[in-house]
Amino acid sequence: MKNFYRDGGLVISIGALLTVTLVLAGTAYSLDSQVFWVFAPFIVLTAGFTVGKLISATRKTFQYFAVVNDEIDMANNVSLYNFPLSIAIVDKNRRFIWFNKGFMKEFGDAAVFGNSLDAVTAVSMETLFGSDGAKIRYADKYYRATATAPKEKGTGEIIIVYFEDITREVVLDLEKKQSQPVVAIIMIDSYEEVLESDSESAGTAITVQIDRLLDEYIRSTTGVIRKTGRDRFIAVVEERHIQQLIEGKVKLLDRAREIAVTDRISVTLSIGIGRTGKDLAESAVFARQALEMALGRGGDQAAVKTKSGFEFYGGVSKGIERHTKVRARIIANSLIDLAEKSDIVYIMGHRFGDLDSIGSSVGIACGLRNLGKPAYIVIDKPASLGGRLIERVSENEDEKAPMFITPQKANDAWTDNSLLIIVDTHNKKLLEDIGLYGGAKKVVVIDHHRKMVDFIENAMIFHHEVNASSASEMVTELLQYFGGAGRITALQAEALLAGIMLDTKNFTIKTGVRTFEAAAFLRKLGADTVNVKSLFTNTIEKYKQKVALVGGAVIYKKCAIASTEAVSDDMRILAPQAADELLAITGVDASFLIYKTPNGEISLSARSFGNWARIP
Repeated sequence: MKNFYRDGGLVISIGALLTVTLVLAGTAYSLDSQVFWVFAPFIVLTAGFTVGKLISATRKTFQYFAVVNDEIDMANNVSLYNFPLSIAIVDKNRRFIWFNKGFMKEFGDAAVFGNSLDAVTAVSMETLFGSDGAKIRYADKYYRATATAPKEKGTGEIIIVYFEDITREVVLDLEKKQSQPVVAIIMIDSYEEVLESDSESAGTAITVQIDRLLDEYIRSTTGVIRKTGRDRFIAVVEERHIQQLIEGKVKLLDRAREIAVTDRISVTLSIGIGRTGKDLAESAVFARQALEMALGRGGDQAAVKTKSGFEFYGGVSKGIERHTKVRARIIANSLIDLAEKSDIVYIMGHRFGDLDSIGSSVGIACGLRNLGKPAYIVIDKPASLGGRLIERVSENEDEKAPMFITPQKANDAWTDNSLLIIVDTHNKKLLEDIGLYGGAKKVVVIDHHRKMVDFIENAMIFHHEVNASSASEMVTELLQYFGGAGRITALQAEALLAGIMLDTKNFTIKTGVRTFEAAAFLRKLGADTVNVKSLFTNTIEKYKQKVALVGGAVIYKKCAIASTEAVSDDMRILAPQAADELLAITGVDASFLIYKTPNGEISLSARSFGNWARIP
């Protein structure tokens, strides 16, 4: 280094001398050319000496830098080879051409020259060149793999790949997630009905069995459980055990069903689980929402609520019918009070309204009209599947106050104090007119279908009975608590009876004691079953179409499956009827009928007896 600075100073001195000499020579030549030629030899000797020294000093300088560069390369190679981070160099074909000691230690079997990077990870180079690289797993460890190259994005011959061991970070993150507390609310389905079916001592024994079952299950985890009521429990367990519960297809539900009350009734549980809440309070809210969904779908199942939505497990047994009508009386009184405080009442069902949607709408509209409230049914008549019932009711109504109005007319007359009653659906997407619902401040829902995720949340009254046969049955029960206003005409009673008969397939499916009681009440009001039956008749052309649909079905794993290329406006009526006919075939537990609508959509009509556990 000392020689370098010495030579460098010499070069500078010689350069200065040469510069001065050239300046003097130029000055002499400009004054007297003869004087210049006297000094010319001296100038040439000085310039030659200076250039020689300059070349010698420059050569020594380059030699110095070459030695330094070699030493730096050697130091870099030693440093990279012993660097604690695993490093590998691959060519453009992903083949290893160099790797350090750390890489050989971490990826021993894969650390072979010429071996492919795929032996460690198949992640693309584009991903590895990303700012975050890629998280990979090799053997029992996790690594953060990132790539760089002398040329941009590996367009050259070599690519350098770095592997950072993040196993500890991943394990800690996984442990944090697995140990996160999860809230579960467990409820005994139809508790009163279960205990009423046996003696008091037997009921106590059943309760003890349920308590022991839940206590044993929670004791097998790190969680705790407390009984908050006669039929309700709350448990807090770690996420790792909830995952085991889900992966085991909710064995707790199966074990509960093994507790027999009678030869036909078993204990069933509904479980609401709240996961991924930011704290216990939010998880508890999720659990309550999940339990409501499980109960709304018929019970005997577990519903899991997360920030992203719902998941459902179980639900293989039939629900237990509630015999008490206390809730119906309370709902009826609340509905009357709400209607009296409203300016006008609109009743609306689902799109392509069937006999149950129209019949229940007619029943509730007539009951409210008998109370003196203006009530109207909002429906798109051309698209309705119950045109014959609409015509029959319209023929016998007051022309000055028609019962059926279009969605457009309802929207034009809507006020902030209007009441909207939704029947036979609770799904926002299936409403006859979603715009009318969007502007409603007061909403009532009356429905019997299994609860869906996209349900109406802002209802002031949400009358939901999943064990009821139909919305018409539910409305009939409400009318019995309307006092004198519930005495509707025989034609209006027939509309309700038609809805019940449609959804029960003439009292053969999902029919309980309360279904027959509702039918008996309607019969007392003058409903004629012959007149109702005429609403289900078809023309010979439609009957032939239905027979063709049934005749083209195939049986696959106890499922009758049929499809048709025929497109007609009547297919929305014929397809469900054909699906019902297929369900009557011996050995068929479910039926599916696929057809096209006039607007080109593919629709599916499906039916089952609920025996999914028996389908292979």
